[in-house]
Amino acid sequence: MKALLLLLVIAAPVTAQVPYERILDAASEPGSWLTYSGSYGAQRYSTLDQIDRDNVDQLQPAWIYQTRSTQKFEVSPLVVDGVMYITEPPSDATALDLRTGRPLWRYRRSLPQGIVTCCGQVNRGVALLDDQVFLGTVDAHLVALDARTGLVRWDVEVAEHTEGYAITVAPLALDGKIIVGIAGGEYGIRGFLDAYDPATGERLWRFWTVPGPGEPGHDTWSGDSWQRGGAPTWVTGAYDAELDLLYWGTGNPGPDFIGEVREGDNLYSESVIALDPDTGELKWYFQFLPHDIHDYDSTQIPVLLDADFEGVPRKLLVFPNRNAFYYVLDRVTGEFLVGKQFARQNWALGLDENGRPIENPETIPDLDGALVYPDDDGAANWYSPTFSPQTNLIYQNVRETGATYYLADATYEPGKIYMGASRRRISGEDPRGFLRALNPLTGDLVWEIQVHSPPWAGLMATAGGLVFSGTTEGDFFAADARTGEVLWRFQTGGGIYANPITYLSEGRQYVAIAAGSALINFALPR
Repeated sequence: MKALLLLLVIAAPVTAQVPYERILDAASEPGSWLTYSGSYGAQRYSTLDQIDRDNVDQLQPAWIYQTRSTQKFEVSPLVVDGVMYITEPPSDATALDLRTGRPLWRYRRSLPQGIVTCCGQVNRGVALLDDQVFLGTVDAHLVALDARTGLVRWDVEVAEHTEGYAITVAPLALDGKIIVGIAGGEYGIRGFLDAYDPATGERLWRFWTVPGPGEPGHDTWSGDSWQRGGAPTWVTGAYDAELDLLYWGTGNPGPDFIGEVREGDNLYSESVIALDPDTGELKWYFQFLPHDIHDYDSTQIPVLLDADFEGVPRKLLVFPNRNAFYYVLDRVTGEFLVGKQFARQNWALGLDENGRPIENPETIPDLDGALVYPDDDGAANWYSPTFSPQTNLIYQNVRETGATYYLADATYEPGKIYMGASRRRISGEDPRGFLRALNPLTGDLVWEIQVHSPPWAGLMATAGGLVFSGTTEGDFFAADARTGEVLWRFQTGGGIYANPITYLSEGRQYVAIAAGSALINFALPR
Protein backbone atom coordinates (compact mmCIF):
# COMPACT_ATOMS: atom_id res chain seq x y z
CA MET A 1 0.00 0.00 0.00
CA LYS A 2 2.85 2.37 0.83
CA ALA A 3 4.50 1.63 -2.49
CA LEU A 4 1.25 2.36 -4.32
CA LEU A 5 0.87 5.66 -2.52
CA LEU A 6 4.42 6.58 -3.42
CA LEU A 7 3.77 5.81 -7.07
CA LEU A 8 0.68 7.99 -7.01
CA VAL A 9 2.66 10.79 -5.46
CA ILE A 10 5.40 10.49 -8.06
CA ALA A 11 2.84 10.58 -10.85
CA ALA A 12 1.04 13.60 -9.40
CA PRO A 13 1.56 17.06 -10.92
CA VAL A 14 3.32 18.48 -7.86
CA THR A 15 6.26 20.46 -9.18
CA ALA A 16 6.22 23.62 -7.08
CA GLN A 17 9.32 25.76 -7.18
CA VAL A 18 8.68 28.93 -5.23
CA PRO A 19 11.87 30.92 -4.76
CA TYR A 20 11.78 34.05 -2.65
CA GLU A 21 11.86 36.24 -5.78
CA ARG A 22 8.63 34.66 -6.97
CA ILE A 23 6.81 35.52 -3.73
CA LEU A 24 8.29 39.01 -3.84
CA ASP A 25 6.81 39.46 -7.30
CA ALA A 26 3.45 37.88 -6.44
CA ALA A 27 1.56 40.73 -8.11
CA SER A 28 2.85 39.56 -11.50
CA GLU A 29 1.06 36.21 -11.23
CA PRO A 30 -2.39 36.86 -9.76
CA GLY A 31 -3.49 33.37 -10.73
CA SER A 32 -1.43 32.00 -7.84
CA TRP A 33 -1.70 32.61 -4.11
CA LEU A 34 1.86 32.32 -2.85
CA THR A 35 1.78 33.51 0.75
CA TYR A 36 -0.71 33.80 3.58
CA SER A 37 -2.08 37.25 2.71
CA GLY A 38 -1.53 36.94 -1.04
CA SER A 39 1.46 39.29 -0.92
CA TYR A 40 3.93 40.55 1.63
CA GLY A 41 1.99 43.80 2.00
CA ALA A 42 -0.97 41.83 3.43
CA GLN A 43 -3.60 43.71 1.44
CA ARG A 44 -5.34 40.44 0.45
CA TYR A 45 -6.27 41.99 -2.90
CA SER A 46 -6.35 40.15 -6.22
CA THR A 47 -6.15 41.74 -9.67
CA LEU A 48 -8.21 38.89 -11.14
CA ASP A 49 -11.41 40.25 -12.66
CA GLN A 50 -12.99 37.36 -14.56
CA ILE A 51 -15.57 37.25 -11.77
CA ASP A 52 -17.02 40.74 -11.46
CA ARG A 53 -20.02 42.75 -10.33
CA ASP A 54 -21.98 41.85 -13.48
CA ASN A 55 -21.59 38.07 -13.37
CA VAL A 56 -20.88 37.16 -9.74
CA ASP A 57 -24.54 36.19 -9.30
CA GLN A 58 -23.79 33.16 -11.51
CA LEU A 59 -21.07 31.83 -9.20
CA GLN A 60 -21.52 28.16 -8.26
CA PRO A 61 -19.56 25.37 -6.54
CA ALA A 62 -17.02 23.75 -8.88
CA TRP A 63 -15.43 21.25 -6.47
CA ILE A 64 -15.44 20.55 -2.73
CA TYR A 65 -12.83 18.91 -0.53
CA GLN A 66 -14.12 17.35 2.68
CA THR A 67 -11.88 17.07 5.73
CA ARG A 68 -12.24 14.55 8.52
CA SER A 69 -11.77 17.06 11.35
CA THR A 70 -14.35 18.33 13.81
CA GLN A 71 -12.17 21.32 14.80
CA LYS A 72 -12.66 24.78 13.28
CA PHE A 73 -11.32 24.89 9.72
CA GLU A 74 -9.43 28.20 9.64
CA VAL A 75 -7.10 27.62 6.70
CA SER A 76 -6.06 30.18 4.10
CA PRO A 77 -4.89 27.95 1.19
CA LEU A 78 -1.84 28.55 -0.99
CA VAL A 79 -1.99 27.88 -4.74
CA VAL A 80 0.86 27.44 -7.19
CA ASP A 81 1.52 25.46 -10.39
CA GLY A 82 -1.74 23.56 -10.41
CA VAL A 83 -1.63 22.55 -6.73
CA MET A 84 -3.42 23.85 -3.64
CA TYR A 85 -1.70 23.42 -0.28
CA ILE A 86 -3.88 23.42 2.82
CA THR A 87 -3.72 22.54 6.47
CA GLU A 88 -6.36 20.54 8.26
CA PRO A 89 -6.81 20.75 12.02
CA PRO A 90 -5.16 19.96 14.26
CA SER A 91 -1.76 19.89 12.49
CA ASP A 92 -2.03 18.10 9.15
CA ALA A 93 -1.15 19.23 5.62
CA THR A 94 -2.59 18.21 2.26
CA ALA A 95 -1.75 18.93 -1.38
CA LEU A 96 -4.78 19.02 -3.71
CA ASP A 97 -5.02 18.82 -7.50
CA LEU A 98 -6.60 22.11 -8.64
CA ARG A 99 -8.40 20.40 -11.50
CA THR A 100 -10.27 17.86 -9.41
CA GLY A 101 -9.79 18.62 -5.71
CA ARG A 102 -8.30 15.14 -5.22
CA PRO A 103 -5.49 14.78 -2.69
CA LEU A 104 -2.03 14.36 -4.16
CA TRP A 105 -0.42 13.67 -0.80
CA ARG A 106 -1.25 13.98 2.87
CA TYR A 107 0.89 14.60 5.92
CA ARG A 108 -0.79 13.37 9.08
CA ARG A 109 0.90 14.34 12.34
CA SER A 110 0.79 12.11 15.38
CA LEU A 111 0.31 14.40 18.37
CA PRO A 112 1.16 13.69 22.01
CA GLN A 113 -1.52 13.49 24.66
CA GLY A 114 -2.43 16.52 26.71
CA ILE A 115 -2.20 19.29 24.09
CA VAL A 116 -3.57 22.52 25.58
CA THR A 117 -4.85 25.44 23.53
CA CYS A 118 -7.18 28.20 24.60
CA CYS A 119 -9.32 28.30 21.50
CA GLY A 120 -9.27 24.98 19.69
CA GLN A 121 -6.60 22.89 18.00
CA VAL A 122 -6.53 24.85 14.76
CA ASN A 123 -4.08 25.70 12.00
CA ARG A 124 -4.25 28.65 9.59
CA GLY A 125 -2.00 27.49 6.78
CA VAL A 126 1.46 26.78 5.42
CA ALA A 127 4.32 28.69 3.85
CA LEU A 128 6.03 27.76 0.57
CA LEU A 129 9.69 28.37 -0.25
CA ASP A 130 11.64 26.73 -3.08
CA ASP A 131 10.54 23.08 -3.10
CA GLN A 132 9.36 22.88 0.54
CA VAL A 133 6.15 23.34 2.51
CA PHE A 134 6.44 24.67 6.08
CA LEU A 135 3.91 23.80 8.77
CA GLY A 136 3.57 24.81 12.42
CA THR A 137 1.94 22.32 14.80
CA VAL A 138 -0.09 22.58 17.98
CA ASP A 139 2.64 20.70 19.86
CA ALA A 140 4.87 23.69 18.99
CA HIS A 141 7.02 22.17 16.23
CA LEU A 142 8.00 23.58 12.85
CA VAL A 143 8.03 20.97 10.08
CA ALA A 144 9.49 21.17 6.56
CA LEU A 145 7.86 18.91 3.96
CA ASP A 146 8.90 18.05 0.43
CA ALA A 147 6.41 19.94 -1.75
CA ARG A 148 6.32 17.09 -4.28
CA THR A 149 5.80 14.16 -1.93
CA GLY A 150 4.77 15.48 1.48
CA LEU A 151 7.67 13.61 3.08
CA VAL A 152 9.36 15.21 6.10
CA ARG A 153 12.64 17.00 5.40
CA TRP A 154 13.12 18.16 9.00
CA ASP A 155 11.14 18.65 12.20
CA VAL A 156 12.26 20.97 15.03
CA GLU A 157 10.78 21.73 18.43
CA VAL A 158 10.14 25.46 18.70
CA ALA A 159 8.96 25.39 22.34
CA GLU A 160 7.75 23.00 25.04
CA HIS A 161 4.04 22.37 24.47
CA THR A 162 3.44 21.15 28.04
CA GLU A 163 4.05 24.74 29.20
CA GLY A 164 1.15 25.97 27.04
CA TYR A 165 3.05 26.84 23.86
CA ALA A 166 1.41 26.00 20.54
CA ILE A 167 1.71 27.04 16.90
CA THR A 168 -1.50 27.86 15.04
CA VAL A 169 -0.04 30.56 12.80
CA ALA A 170 0.83 30.17 9.12
CA PRO A 171 4.61 30.73 8.83
CA LEU A 172 5.98 33.50 6.61
CA ALA A 173 8.69 32.65 4.08
CA LEU A 174 11.32 35.33 3.39
CA ASP A 175 14.71 35.26 1.71
CA GLY A 176 16.59 32.39 3.36
CA LYS A 177 14.41 32.22 6.45
CA ILE A 178 11.08 30.99 7.75
CA ILE A 179 9.39 33.24 10.31
CA VAL A 180 7.06 31.63 12.82
CA GLY A 181 5.16 32.95 15.82
CA ILE A 182 3.82 31.26 18.92
CA ALA A 183 0.46 30.97 20.69
CA GLY A 184 -0.22 30.44 24.39
CA GLY A 185 -0.86 33.86 25.90
CA GLU A 186 -3.56 32.40 28.18
CA TYR A 187 -1.07 29.99 29.76
CA GLY A 188 1.63 32.31 31.11
CA ILE A 189 4.14 31.62 28.36
CA ARG A 190 6.88 34.09 27.49
CA GLY A 191 6.25 35.18 23.91
CA PHE A 192 8.71 35.34 21.03
CA LEU A 193 9.10 35.43 17.26
CA ASP A 194 11.55 33.06 15.55
CA ALA A 195 13.42 32.73 12.26
CA TYR A 196 14.64 29.34 10.94
CA ASP A 197 16.94 28.22 8.16
CA PRO A 198 14.69 26.61 5.52
CA ALA A 199 17.34 24.08 4.49
CA THR A 200 18.31 22.76 7.92
CA GLY A 201 15.76 23.88 10.49
CA GLU A 202 18.46 25.69 12.48
CA ARG A 203 17.12 28.61 14.47
CA LEU A 204 18.65 31.83 13.14
CA TRP A 205 17.33 34.26 15.74
CA ARG A 206 14.69 34.72 18.41
CA PHE A 207 13.10 38.03 19.41
CA TRP A 208 11.58 37.85 22.85
CA THR A 209 8.36 39.89 22.94
CA VAL A 210 8.73 39.99 26.72
CA PRO A 211 12.25 41.34 27.33
CA GLY A 212 14.44 39.67 29.91
CA PRO A 213 16.98 41.22 32.32
CA GLY A 214 19.31 43.68 30.60
CA GLU A 215 17.09 44.01 27.52
CA PRO A 216 15.33 47.27 26.60
CA GLY A 217 11.81 47.27 28.01
CA HIS A 218 12.51 44.84 30.84
CA ASP A 219 11.83 47.59 33.37
CA THR A 220 8.21 47.74 32.19
CA TRP A 221 7.56 44.47 34.06
CA SER A 222 7.47 44.42 37.84
CA GLY A 223 9.33 41.72 39.76
CA ASP A 224 9.59 38.40 37.94
CA SER A 225 6.33 38.85 36.02
CA TRP A 226 8.27 38.94 32.72
CA GLN A 227 8.88 35.19 33.03
CA ARG A 228 5.18 34.49 32.33
CA GLY A 229 4.34 37.72 30.51
CA GLY A 230 2.48 36.38 27.46
CA ALA A 231 2.72 38.64 24.37
CA PRO A 232 2.19 35.78 21.88
CA THR A 233 2.66 36.18 18.11
CA TRP A 234 -0.05 33.91 16.75
CA VAL A 235 -1.11 35.64 13.50
CA THR A 236 1.04 36.04 10.38
CA GLY A 237 2.69 39.43 9.87
CA ALA A 238 3.72 41.54 6.87
CA TYR A 239 7.00 42.47 5.17
CA ASP A 240 8.33 45.50 3.27
CA ALA A 241 11.16 44.38 0.98
CA GLU A 242 12.22 47.93 0.07
CA LEU A 243 12.67 48.89 3.72
CA ASP A 244 13.66 45.32 4.63
CA LEU A 245 11.42 45.43 7.68
CA LEU A 246 9.27 42.67 9.14
CA TYR A 247 6.06 43.74 10.91
CA TRP A 248 4.28 41.55 13.45
CA GLY A 249 1.50 42.02 15.98
CA THR A 250 1.76 40.83 19.58
CA GLY A 251 -0.88 39.64 22.01
CA ASN A 252 -2.00 40.09 25.60
CA PRO A 253 0.23 40.17 28.67
CA GLY A 254 -0.25 37.47 31.27
CA PRO A 255 -2.32 37.08 33.27
CA ASP A 256 -4.88 38.53 30.90
CA PHE A 257 -7.04 40.49 33.35
CA ILE A 258 -5.00 41.06 36.53
CA GLY A 259 -2.61 43.98 36.20
CA GLU A 260 -1.48 44.22 39.82
CA VAL A 261 0.98 41.34 39.45
CA ARG A 262 2.71 42.94 36.43
CA GLU A 263 2.87 46.68 37.07
CA GLY A 264 4.19 48.79 34.20
CA ASP A 265 3.51 49.12 30.47
CA ASN A 266 4.42 45.45 29.84
CA LEU A 267 6.44 45.81 26.64
CA TYR A 268 6.18 44.48 23.95
CA SER A 269 2.71 43.12 24.56
CA GLU A 270 -0.19 44.66 22.60
CA SER A 271 2.18 46.14 20.03
CA VAL A 272 3.23 46.03 16.44
CA ILE A 273 6.96 45.43 16.19
CA ALA A 274 9.23 46.20 13.24
CA LEU A 275 12.25 43.88 13.06
CA ASP A 276 15.32 43.44 10.88
CA PRO A 277 14.47 40.07 9.27
CA ASP A 278 18.13 39.05 9.04
CA THR A 279 18.97 39.55 12.71
CA GLY A 280 15.71 39.90 14.63
CA GLU A 281 16.85 43.33 15.85
CA LEU A 282 14.02 45.63 16.93
CA LYS A 283 13.88 48.76 14.75
CA TRP A 284 10.76 50.31 16.24
CA TYR A 285 7.56 49.42 18.03
CA PHE A 286 4.20 50.98 18.72
CA GLN A 287 2.25 49.82 21.74
CA PHE A 288 -1.48 50.12 21.18
CA LEU A 289 -2.45 49.31 24.73
CA PRO A 290 0.09 49.57 27.57
CA HIS A 291 -0.69 47.37 30.55
CA ASP A 292 -3.70 45.69 28.95
CA ILE A 293 -6.28 44.23 31.37
CA HIS A 294 -8.95 43.37 28.77
CA ASP A 295 -7.27 40.64 26.70
CA TYR A 296 -7.23 42.72 23.51
CA ASP A 297 -4.56 40.81 21.60
CA SER A 298 -3.00 43.14 18.99
CA THR A 299 -2.21 40.21 16.75
CA GLN A 300 -4.24 41.50 13.82
CA ILE A 301 -2.48 41.68 10.46
CA PRO A 302 -0.62 44.92 9.68
CA VAL A 303 -1.67 46.17 6.22
CA LEU A 304 0.96 48.12 4.26
CA LEU A 305 -0.11 51.09 2.08
CA ASP A 306 1.71 53.82 0.17
CA ALA A 307 -0.34 57.00 0.00
CA ASP A 308 -0.31 60.77 0.26
CA PHE A 309 -1.00 61.62 3.88
CA GLU A 310 -1.80 65.27 4.50
CA GLY A 311 -0.25 66.09 1.15
CA VAL A 312 3.00 64.15 1.71
CA PRO A 313 3.81 60.72 0.20
CA ARG A 314 4.28 58.27 3.06
CA LYS A 315 4.75 54.60 3.65
CA LEU A 316 1.92 53.64 5.97
CA LEU A 317 0.93 50.73 8.16
CA VAL A 318 -2.77 50.54 9.01
CA PHE A 319 -4.16 48.40 11.79
CA PRO A 320 -7.84 47.82 12.65
CA ASN A 321 -7.27 46.70 16.23
CA ARG A 322 -9.16 44.26 18.38
CA ASN A 323 -9.54 47.10 20.90
CA ALA A 324 -12.01 48.89 18.52
CA PHE A 325 -9.61 51.62 17.36
CA TYR A 326 -8.24 51.99 13.84
CA TYR A 327 -4.60 53.11 13.65
CA VAL A 328 -2.47 54.66 10.94
CA LEU A 329 1.30 54.58 11.54
CA ASP A 330 4.35 55.60 9.53
CA ARG A 331 5.92 52.22 8.81
CA VAL A 332 9.41 53.68 8.38
CA THR A 333 9.54 55.13 11.88
CA GLY A 334 6.51 53.82 13.79
CA GLU A 335 5.18 57.36 14.26
CA PHE A 336 1.53 57.50 15.32
CA LEU A 337 -0.57 59.41 12.79
CA VAL A 338 -4.24 58.51 13.29
CA GLY A 339 -6.37 56.74 15.87
CA LYS A 340 -10.09 56.43 15.20
CA GLN A 341 -12.80 54.39 16.91
CA PHE A 342 -14.42 52.07 14.36
CA ALA A 343 -16.61 49.90 16.63
CA ARG A 344 -18.53 50.13 19.88
CA GLN A 345 -16.30 50.43 22.93
CA ASN A 346 -16.34 51.84 26.46
CA TRP A 347 -12.94 50.81 27.86
CA ALA A 348 -11.22 54.01 26.64
CA LEU A 349 -12.24 57.66 26.86
CA GLY A 350 -10.14 58.32 23.78
CA LEU A 351 -6.51 58.40 22.62
CA ASP A 352 -4.00 61.11 23.47
CA GLU A 353 -1.86 62.89 20.86
CA ASN A 354 0.64 60.03 20.90
CA GLY A 355 -1.98 57.32 20.46
CA ARG A 356 -1.87 56.19 24.07
CA PRO A 357 -5.34 55.28 25.33
CA ILE A 358 -7.06 57.22 28.09
CA GLU A 359 -8.61 54.32 29.94
CA ASN A 360 -12.02 54.29 31.58
CA PRO A 361 -11.57 53.17 35.22
CA GLU A 362 -15.15 51.90 35.35
CA THR A 363 -14.20 49.03 33.00
CA ILE A 364 -11.45 47.58 35.19
CA PRO A 365 -12.49 43.99 36.09
CA ASP A 366 -13.33 43.58 39.79
CA LEU A 367 -15.13 41.19 42.12
CA ASP A 368 -18.47 42.90 41.50
CA GLY A 369 -18.10 42.74 37.73
CA ALA A 370 -17.27 45.37 35.12
CA LEU A 371 -19.21 45.81 31.88
CA VAL A 372 -16.81 46.08 28.94
CA TYR A 373 -17.19 46.74 25.20
CA PRO A 374 -15.88 45.08 23.19
CA ASP A 375 -15.57 41.78 24.98
CA ASP A 376 -12.30 39.89 24.87
CA ASP A 377 -13.11 38.48 21.42
CA GLY A 378 -12.66 42.07 20.31
CA ALA A 379 -14.02 44.31 17.59
CA ALA A 380 -11.61 42.54 15.25
CA ASN A 381 -9.63 39.35 15.71
CA TRP A 382 -7.23 37.10 13.81
CA TYR A 383 -9.21 37.09 10.56
CA SER A 384 -7.89 39.26 7.73
CA PRO A 385 -8.95 42.71 6.58
CA THR A 386 -8.50 43.64 2.93
CA PHE A 387 -7.57 46.79 1.01
CA SER A 388 -8.65 47.58 -2.53
CA PRO A 389 -6.47 50.04 -4.49
CA GLN A 390 -9.36 50.14 -6.98
CA THR A 391 -11.75 51.74 -4.47
CA ASN A 392 -9.10 53.07 -2.06
CA LEU A 393 -11.04 51.56 0.83
CA ILE A 394 -10.05 49.18 3.59
CA TYR A 395 -12.58 46.55 4.66
CA GLN A 396 -12.91 44.97 8.09
CA ASN A 397 -15.32 42.47 9.60
CA VAL A 398 -16.46 43.89 12.92
CA ARG A 399 -17.84 42.37 16.10
CA GLU A 400 -19.92 44.47 18.52
CA THR A 401 -20.63 42.62 21.73
CA GLY A 402 -19.87 43.22 25.38
CA ALA A 403 -19.55 41.16 28.53
CA THR A 404 -19.24 41.54 32.29
CA TYR A 405 -15.87 40.51 33.75
CA TYR A 406 -15.34 39.26 37.30
CA LEU A 407 -11.92 38.94 38.84
CA ALA A 408 -10.82 35.41 39.62
CA ASP A 409 -7.71 33.74 40.98
CA ALA A 410 -4.71 33.50 38.67
CA THR A 411 -2.02 31.28 40.11
CA TYR A 412 0.65 30.35 37.59
CA GLU A 413 1.16 26.66 36.91
CA PRO A 414 2.85 25.47 33.70
CA GLY A 415 0.32 24.36 31.12
CA LYS A 416 -2.68 25.70 33.07
CA ILE A 417 -4.96 28.63 32.24
CA TYR A 418 -3.55 31.86 33.64
CA MET A 419 -6.12 34.59 32.96
CA GLY A 420 -7.62 35.99 36.17
CA ALA A 421 -11.25 36.66 35.29
CA SER A 422 -14.49 35.01 34.31
CA ARG A 423 -16.82 36.32 31.62
CA ARG A 424 -20.60 36.57 31.64
CA ARG A 425 -22.60 37.47 28.57
CA ILE A 426 -25.05 40.35 28.84
CA SER A 427 -28.56 39.01 29.32
CA GLY A 428 -30.95 40.06 26.59
CA GLU A 429 -28.30 41.71 24.44
CA ASP A 430 -28.28 40.90 20.74
CA PRO A 431 -24.61 40.87 19.66
CA ARG A 432 -24.05 42.61 16.32
CA GLY A 433 -21.77 41.97 13.38
CA PHE A 434 -20.81 44.09 10.36
CA LEU A 435 -18.70 44.24 7.27
CA ARG A 436 -17.42 47.83 7.25
CA ALA A 437 -15.67 49.83 4.55
CA LEU A 438 -13.37 52.51 5.97
CA ASN A 439 -11.37 55.41 4.63
CA PRO A 440 -7.82 54.03 5.00
CA LEU A 441 -6.28 57.38 5.99
CA THR A 442 -8.86 58.41 8.58
CA GLY A 443 -10.76 55.29 9.66
CA ASP A 444 -14.05 57.04 8.84
CA LEU A 445 -16.98 54.78 7.95
CA VAL A 446 -17.94 54.77 4.24
CA TRP A 447 -20.53 51.96 4.23
CA GLU A 448 -21.50 48.87 6.20
CA ILE A 449 -23.39 45.61 5.88
CA GLN A 450 -24.94 44.16 9.01
CA VAL A 451 -24.77 40.37 9.31
CA HIS A 452 -26.77 38.08 11.56
CA SER A 453 -24.05 37.31 14.14
CA PRO A 454 -20.63 38.74 14.96
CA PRO A 455 -18.36 37.36 12.21
CA TRP A 456 -15.22 35.24 12.36
CA ALA A 457 -14.47 35.27 8.63
CA GLY A 458 -11.72 37.12 6.83
CA LEU A 459 -12.08 39.21 3.69
CA MET A 460 -10.74 39.46 0.15
CA ALA A 461 -11.15 42.23 -2.44
CA THR A 462 -10.71 41.75 -6.18
CA ALA A 463 -10.32 43.87 -9.31
CA GLY A 464 -13.77 42.62 -10.29
CA GLY A 465 -15.05 45.29 -7.92
CA LEU A 466 -15.97 42.76 -5.23
CA VAL A 467 -15.41 42.03 -1.56
CA PHE A 468 -15.93 38.44 -0.37
CA SER A 469 -16.94 37.59 3.19
CA GLY A 470 -18.73 34.94 5.23
CA THR A 471 -20.72 34.40 8.40
CA THR A 472 -20.85 31.93 11.26
CA GLU A 473 -24.23 30.79 9.88
CA GLY A 474 -22.44 29.58 6.72
CA ASP A 475 -23.49 32.44 4.43
CA PHE A 476 -20.70 33.14 1.92
CA PHE A 477 -21.33 36.34 -0.01
CA ALA A 478 -19.90 38.92 -2.41
CA ALA A 479 -20.58 42.65 -2.10
CA ASP A 480 -20.00 45.58 -4.43
CA ALA A 481 -16.73 47.03 -3.16
CA ARG A 482 -17.84 50.60 -3.84
CA THR A 483 -21.37 50.54 -2.44
CA GLY A 484 -21.73 47.56 -0.13
CA GLU A 485 -24.64 46.12 -2.11
CA VAL A 486 -24.73 42.33 -1.68
CA LEU A 487 -24.66 40.85 -5.19
CA TRP A 488 -24.43 37.10 -4.49
CA ARG A 489 -24.66 34.72 -1.58
CA PHE A 490 -24.39 30.96 -1.06
CA GLN A 491 -25.35 28.91 1.97
CA THR A 492 -22.38 26.60 2.55
CA GLY A 493 -23.92 24.53 5.33
CA GLY A 494 -21.07 25.20 7.77
CA GLY A 495 -19.79 28.10 9.82
CA ILE A 496 -17.08 30.20 8.17
CA TYR A 497 -13.96 30.83 10.25
CA ALA A 498 -11.46 31.39 7.46
CA ASN A 499 -10.11 33.80 4.86
CA PRO A 500 -11.15 33.48 1.21
CA ILE A 501 -8.65 33.33 -1.65
CA THR A 502 -8.90 33.42 -5.44
CA TYR A 503 -6.80 31.80 -8.16
CA LEU A 504 -6.75 30.61 -11.79
CA SER A 505 -6.89 27.01 -12.94
CA GLU A 506 -6.66 26.34 -16.67
CA GLY A 507 -7.62 29.96 -17.33
CA ARG A 508 -10.70 29.89 -15.09
CA GLN A 509 -11.00 32.03 -11.95
CA TYR A 510 -11.99 30.31 -8.72
CA VAL A 511 -12.83 31.59 -5.26
CA ALA A 512 -12.14 29.25 -2.34
CA ILE A 513 -13.41 29.33 1.25
CA ALA A 514 -13.28 26.88 4.16
CA ALA A 515 -16.74 26.39 5.66
CA GLY A 516 -17.62 23.87 8.36
CA SER A 517 -15.25 20.98 7.62
CA ALA A 518 -15.23 21.47 3.85
CA LEU A 519 -13.19 23.56 1.43
CA ILE A 520 -15.53 24.87 -1.28
CA ASN A 521 -14.20 26.18 -4.60
CA PHE A 522 -16.53 28.38 -6.67
CA ALA A 523 -16.38 29.36 -10.33
CA LEU A 524 -18.60 30.71 -13.09
CA PRO A 525 -20.40 28.13 -15.27
CA ARG A 526 -18.37 26.90 -18.25
